[in-house]
Amino acid sequence: MWLDRLSGHSTPSGTLHLFPIDTFPKPQTITDFLSELSTNLHPRSSSTSLLLTPNDSTTSLPSTARHISNGAPQRSVFVRTPPGEVVNPLDVLNSIIGKKAADNISGVTPSKPAELVETIDFGDLSLEEFMTRGRESGGLLSSEAGVGTIEQFAGDRDKFQELHNAITDCDEVLKSVESYLSDFQTELGIVSAEIETLQTRSVQLNAKLENRRNVERLLGPAVEDISISPNTIRTITDGLIDENWVKALNEIETRSASIEKSSVSSLKAVDDVKPLLVDLKNKATIRIRDYLVSQIKAMRSPNMNAQYIQQHHLVKYKDLYSFLTRTHPTLSEEITQAYVNTMRWYYLSNFTRYSQALEKLKLHASDANNVLGSDPSAQRGTGTGPGGRGISHDPFTIGRRIDVLKTNNPIAISSYIAEEDKSVHGFEVPFRHFNLALVDNVSAEYSFLTEMFSVRSYQQISRKAAEIFDPVFALGQNVTKQLIENTTDCLGVLLCVRLNQRAAFELQRRKVPVAESYINGINMQLWPRFQKIMDLHCDSLKRLASGAARSSVGALSLTTEDAKQSSAPHYLTQRFGQLLYGILSLSNEGGDDEPVSISLSRLRGEFDALLTKLSRGSGDPKRRERFLYNNYSLILTIISDTDGKLAEEQKEHFTKQLKNASKRG
Repeated sequence: MWLDRLSGHSTPSGTLHLFPIDTFPKPQTITDFLSELSTNLHPRSSSTSLLLTPNDSTTSLPSTARHISNGAPQRSVFVRTPPGEVVNPLDVLNSIIGKKAADNISGVTPSKPAELVETIDFGDLSLEEFMTRGRESGGLLSSEAGVGTIEQFAGDRDKFQELHNAITDCDEVLKSVESYLSDFQTELGIVSAEIETLQTRSVQLNAKLENRRNVERLLGPAVEDISISPNTIRTITDGLIDENWVKALNEIETRSASIEKSSVSSLKAVDDVKPLLVDLKNKATIRIRDYLVSQIKAMRSPNMNAQYIQQHHLVKYKDLYSFLTRTHPTLSEEITQAYVNTMRWYYLSNFTRYSQALEKLKLHASDANNVLGSDPSAQRGTGTGPGGRGISHDPFTIGRRIDVLKTNNPIAISSYIAEEDKSVHGFEVPFRHFNLALVDNVSAEYSFLTEMFSVRSYQQISRKAAEIFDPVFALGQNVTKQLIENTTDCLGVLLCVRLNQRAAFELQRRKVPVAESYINGINMQLWPRFQKIMDLHCDSLKRLASGAARSSVGALSLTTEDAKQSSAPHYLTQRFGQLLYGILSLSNEGGDDEPVSISLSRLRGEFDALLTKLSRGSGDPKRRERFLYNNYSLILTIISDTDGKLAEEQKEHFTKQLKNASKRG
């Protein structure tokens, strides 16, 4: 390489010169670089003097470095002065590239290229050929660009003409828009003036409206109190009687009361309204009368459910009756009496049919032989009824008959079931069903009367209810009389007494005072009959003890040899113990004022006397005392599971008798 040849002419002993590096312009080409290098270096110095080696001496450096003209410090380099025999490096380079030194001198300074390329592909061309080819290609492109621009302008001429025409058309459109906007502005001014006029009128109307509101606020309540709407008038005169009709009636009554209490009743407007109110009230009274009468007549229809009419057609519109009572009391009383007469007939007819159905139940018969002292060989009570046959029955045993008090079914048997029932019952069963039905109907009717005729007092309502049920109460007393008048079944009578007491408690719980007289009347029938039956039992035992009936005494006495040798309890003791157990079971909650205790004490005394007489027939005192002990022990065993005050008294008595018999033995 040519750099190697340059390095062969370097002299290590050359003199160093200091040049500022920043004073050199940046070379653009190799030729520029060589030109600048030749001007700055001594012609006789070697190119290798630019390089410093580690062995070079620095003793010849000046004490200060050079500065540029503006006084700023610059970096300095050390340059050696080439020796005189060294060839100029430019000549060496020109000889290498084949160009003379004179060719490098040119008055044109190459310009800085737009882009620097690190690697240039020369191909097979020399540097000079490469540069010549570049200038020719640049000139060709410039000429071609000029020709292309002229042709493009010629081709775009029509486009520019169209653009000019479009701009002209836009100017015309803008002129029309300007004219339209001017007209719109004029019309907008007219509309603005009209709006101002309307605003002024609106203010005036608002003032008038406010004045009307003030007047209405002052006169509205007074006008409202005396005015009646046309819809209300049409409803009262022609509408169906329903909830809306009741509301219209209340409105009329309110207006009428307001006019009567108002301080402006002397005004002309009020005088004009009063006749209309009177006519409307009269019309309403007529329509209410017709409606109530039609509903009362409907209750007389066959198989009609009166409770349905009461709840859905009368109680629902109870305000009608209240209005009628206030406006026309006489007519109201007549309608009330018509209702009472209708329901009186209704309940009597239905309870009569029900009692006839209960009469078809088969009942156990009881006659004079069913007493304690009757002959055991006599025929016992039989079950009787329509088409029935005799069924044995023990009137001295309570058995399951007490279940009629323990049942939780509060519903009376229906007429159809009563007619189809084939079982045999005690007479307390029809008594219970009849009184259950009576209590339920009395309670329902009394509740309806208190709600429907609420404008009346409770005393008046109670009298009306009693008037309705008086025939039914008489029927119930007659039914009770038929059931007990010929019976000697004291247990059945006492069961009826307890059922009647429960009916009284239920009526008290429901707060129905209507049937109190009926309950008392039934008690007046039952207690005397119970006492009479107990008297029959006492008389039968007394006859046995006195020996009035020889045949009976012979059958019951202990005069035979077998009887004298026996100390077993007598069969009368078993019968007496069962009867006593039944009475005590039904009297565990009885009061002290009941006649049961007195009647039972009499019966017990007669039985003690009979046992004493029977025991004397044995002859042997020990056997006699053993006989008494066994009979009293049997009675205590039978009544051992009873409770109540009366039961404790009886247990105490027979325990004492038992102890006395033991002491004697």
